[in-house]
Amino acid sequence: MNKKLLITGAILGILSIILGAFAAHGLAKLIDADAIKTFETGVRYQIYHAFFLLILGGTSFVSLKTKKTIFYLVIVGVLFFSGSIYGLATNSLSAFDFKTIALLTPIGGLLLIVSWSVMLVGIIRNKVD
Repeated sequence: MNKKLLITGAILGILSIILGAFAAHGLAKLIDADAIKTFETGVRYQIYHAFFLLILGGTSFVSLKTKKTIFYLVIVGVLFFSGSIYGLATNSLSAFDFKTIALLTPIGGLLLIVSWSVMLVGIIRNKVD
């Protein structure tokens, strides 16, 4: 599980850097400044959670079962939160209306909050100081 967390964290980090560069250089001429800011919010939260998975994969302060739960919460949370933000920010460039899936953004945010909460509970329940 630790290797899966580390690999996923690294992939999310790589994609964050690519998407951040794309926003700064590729999207700047295609969408307005507010949409760029929105897109960058998705990138920022994606990289935060890449670091979260890297830290989680490199430590033993929570159980394997807790790590698995956090892993799935973060993956779905990032897909829903950052993914929907990417779509909403670039909505004018697509034939698909991403406003129809805008509800995914707060659901993804909630899943990310829950992932951090699960980690907190896992740390508190850990018998080792």
